[in-house]
Amino acid sequence: MSDTIPPEYWPYLTIIVAGFLPTEIWRWFAVLAAKDLRDDSEFLQWVRLVAMALLIAVVAKLLLQPTGALALIPVAGRLGAVACGLAALFLFQRSVLAAVVVGEAMLVAAGIYSL
Repeated sequence: MSDTIPPEYWPYLTIIVAGFLPTEIWRWFAVLAAKDLRDDSEFLQWVRLVAMALLIAVVAKLLLQPTGALALIPVAGRLGAVACGLAALFLFQRSVLAAVVVGEAMLVAAGIYSL
């Protein structure tokens, strides 16, 4: 079998078999299982709340216990960048792109200012 596949393709085959296929199977199972769910079902509301809680936890960890270059920016700068991003989210009609751009610009500004 190893004679039919050139050696330079083995990493790609490994990625497909070990990484892509196992997760893709579960995605298709989820699509089949969710086709009968209503958008306003209690289960999907719970899933949304859990996803939101996980996202909030990750953001809080990044804000309060940063690693790497983010740790060089003072807490006030990080919190200010998040506040500006949230303000932009509501100011620009819930545009996630605007919130990310404004928040990132403020984070970069806080990093430059703190140097």
